[in-house]
Amino acid sequence: MTSTRRALCSGRAGTVGGLLLSGLALAGLVLTAAPEAPAEGADRADRAECAPTDARARLTGPAEPGRDGSGTLTPEQAAEYDRMLRDAAVHQSAPAKRATVPVVVHVISAEDGSGRLSRATVEEQVDVLNTAFGGGYGGADTGIRFRLTRITRTVDDAWFSDFSAHEDAAKERLRRGGAGTLNLYTADLGEGVLGASTFPQEYADHPDADGVVVDHRSVPGGGREKFDHGFTAVHETGHWLGLYHTFQNGCEKPGDYVGDTPAEAEQAAGCPEGRDTCADQAGDDPVTNFMNYSDDPCMDRFTRGQGRRMAEHWAAFRA
Repeated sequence: MTSTRRALCSGRAGTVGGLLLSGLALAGLVLTAAPEAPAEGADRADRAECAPTDARARLTGPAEPGRDGSGTLTPEQAAEYDRMLRDAAVHQSAPAKRATVPVVVHVISAEDGSGRLSRATVEEQVDVLNTAFGGGYGGADTGIRFRLTRITRTVDDAWFSDFSAHEDAAKERLRRGGAGTLNLYTADLGEGVLGASTFPQEYADHPDADGVVVDHRSVPGGGREKFDHGFTAVHETGHWLGLYHTFQNGCEKPGDYVGDTPAEAEQAAGCPEGRDTCADQAGDDPVTNFMNYSDDPCMDRFTRGQGRRMAEHWAAFRA
């Protein structure tokens, strides 16, 4: 199974070939949120890749079969997922222009209260999803909306501090709903990783693994420096709905398989202005796109083409 993760690394451009866990260094405060009644737990998500220029770059899941050394989808894997979409579309009617996604949020915390998110914070995170996917920050309205249906709470030191090692058990116990329910898990993912997601093409073979996981400090006001606007969940939910990174395939066609996102040779870090890494193709790099690795304050948009592609994936795999 393949999925994509946002993470952080301090590697430079010349070291992007592998997963640079040794250099992961994100300045972030451990959030101890206001107390809430404990309850149930969390789900798993996967993978990560390292951005080349800044210690606060976004990343996507560890290397595994179907990925290159950085953990990014290989061109072959991206093409295979696109083929699966096209094959499924043959059997689908035209995708709906609007969809409402039920959301179950699984808050995993430690015995000392670390990671415990208030209901208000969870609701704010879902509001951020709705604003981002609705074009409220400046981009296109994708037609996708989110409705919080449940919050589960699990207090477990091991699950909280080492989620990846306990991901299967956590998801097996906690996951709710079918392909069309977004299960969003929060835990401490460490200093290198911001979040992770599965792709819709994976649901049929791995339904129990489906979902998004984010670091608890990446939620709105969570304290993770430059990454606490709640946009990690936006980015990972974009993957959950079928989007690739804007820098997929670099300057080579078909790029990220979306016609209105300019080609980009490599992921962005920080808030670069006037960046154009594919100078022989139209448009500056989509630094402000939610599917890049820029800092949260720089992100503000999906495009119309991304909205159409998510609608296609929804109709094909999740509706």
